[in-house]
Amino acid sequence: MIVAVWAPLLLPLLAVPAARLLAGWLPPRTAAWMLAGTAVLLAGAATASLGLLATAGLLRLPAVAALGHLSLPWLDRISPSAGPLAAAAALALGSVAALLLRSATRHRRELSSARDLAHSASGTPDGLAVLPDDRADAYALPGRPGRIVVTAGMLRALGTEERCALLAHERAHLGARHHLFLAAAEYAAAAHPALRLLRAPLSYHLERWADEAAAAAVGSRAVTARAVARAALAAAAPRPAPGHRPGLAPAAHTGPVPRRVAALLSPGPAQPSGRRTVVALLLTACLCTSAGTALDATSDLHQTVESAQSAGAAPAHSR
Repeated sequence: MIVAVWAPLLLPLLAVPAARLLAGWLPPRTAAWMLAGTAVLLAGAATASLGLLATAGLLRLPAVAALGHLSLPWLDRISPSAGPLAAAAALALGSVAALLLRSATRHRRELSSARDLAHSASGTPDGLAVLPDDRADAYALPGRPGRIVVTAGMLRALGTEERCALLAHERAHLGARHHLFLAAAEYAAAAHPALRLLRAPLSYHLERWADEAAAAAVGSRAVTARAVARAALAAAAPRPAPGHRPGLAPAAHTGPVPRRVAALLSPGPAQPSGRRTVVALLLTACLCTSAGTALDATSDLHQTVESAQSAGAAPAHSR
């Protein structure tokens, strides 16, 4: 088990660069699903591995061994290094739990504050909340129901067509529930440091997904590109107080705007299918190996417990 359990902890170092590279060759929607799925699977396998390592050490506690009728001498003989590894794994699991709790608490607080602000603003039947704020900001606020929050400053910065493109962009975020993708990447990053590198490309491809949806809705890629650029310029202007946008609320004016505008105005040439296939196969192999070794380590731990129980029962029968 000790050998198999390390694979899910090491494979993200190879899988993350492969996923980032592959995402650049895929359509935005496909890329977003691939990046989010990669983050969740790798995080789950890494967390399972830490849990298995911690459990293997837990079995060596006298009280636990007595409860499970396990032979401590037999366990110490087959894996003498399990104790220190288990202590390190338990410490890592505690850190993961603390990071998850901190992120969840922050997101809940931010969303609650943003919803209170949106409810106090003037609204429209289609779920648009307009804040009487001179700062330029707009974002898709998840909830039941979800709302599009936009400031008066942002509306003044855009023309009529550009406003339509901006609102279509934010509606695309709400309709596809992009905040769940962002949450998946945020929480997955707590399980393994390498997974933090997936958050920025995922955010970019979610914005590109909404850009394409907005362009289709308004019937003009140029208008959408202009709306994104002007919204970003308006939002970048100096403002007297910090914004109210939660971390899980996507916004049209965030991310690498010049790259998004360029993609809307002149989509890049398709990448060679051969390279794309090789990288896709490499990523698939990493994901399958990570999941497979985690399952294999689980099976090995189960067999170890049964063998330790048999070893513990043998002296009793001999007496």
